[in-house]
Amino acid sequence: MEEFPKLITKRLILDQIKPKDIPDIVSYAGNIKIVENTRTMPHPYREEDAISWMHMANQGFKNKDNYIFAMRFRDTLSFIGGIGLTLDLSNNRAELGYWLAEDFWNLGYTSEAVQAILKFGFEELNLNKVTAVYITTNNASGKVMIKNGMTKEAEFKDHDIKKDHSIADDVYVSLLQYRMLKSEYEILKIKST
Repeated sequence: MEEFPKLITKRLILDQIKPKDIPDIVSYAGNIKIVENTRTMPHPYREEDAISWMHMANQGFKNKDNYIFAMRFRDTLSFIGGIGLTLDLSNNRAELGYWLAEDFWNLGYTSEAVQAILKFGFEELNLNKVTAVYITTNNASGKVMIKNGMTKEAEFKDHDIKKDHSIADDVYVSLLQYRMLKSEYEILKIKST
């Protein structure tokens, strides 16, 4: 794969993060609600964070071990979030991660993007397994995983330390992990045809 992939869904295009996206990334990722629902998003979110994320995405593609896509509306190409797969090449698996600007929550965009990423992971990258984790307070993320046919695999109590901005202190957060195996993906693909 020489060029960064472009995935097209009914309403979205998933493609490479571009310098022109930086103002939208900073604006959307700067929302405290995004930070509270993700594991590693810094707050406040600054332009240098967006630039660093873009460089990480470019380096990941170059190394073929991290595929980070911009989520865009198909009709306007406006940036609305990010989604990607971080590969564990030695074990032929990847961890899925995503975030979406609050203005577009509860409209099915993340589910649509996850479906495209799973297809990419299993059909283009030939992965055997994709996992995804979410902070237990972010039930919407779990619904996205379930909607896409992923199976709950594990619960990690007090697993990560995260800044709780409401009390300005670090707290432990628990995580739920979901998975999809290539064999499970193939069964879902047959059922959907």
